[in-house]
Amino acid sequence: MKRKDYCANCEHCVVVREYEQDSKKYVLRVRCTKKRWAKRSGEEKRYKYFTVSRRVMTDCPDYSPMGPEDPFIKNLRRELPVKDQIYTAGENEYLGVG
Repeated sequence: MKRKDYCANCEHCVVVREYEQDSKKYVLRVRCTKKRWAKRSGEEKRYKYFTVSRRVMTDCPDYSPMGPEDPFIKNLRRELPVKDQIYTAGENEYLGVG
């Protein structure tokens, strides 16, 4: 049986800022530093930050867990926002997005 690897618990899953057209505003996205998330075109795929706890790979050859999976993923699902949040660069101000 193939194992499911939760990307959020992998050291290669990182949070990055993705800037809006207004270069002072950004949202958080997650990406795989090993480029395991790719579109058909070969372009790197980035996922919304609040969906990372659902991102799973089956038998990922680069999976490198950061710790016990169950308590971490359970807590992550409980603590992550349910929608995108817009931030302003240079400030810790949450602007909110509907």
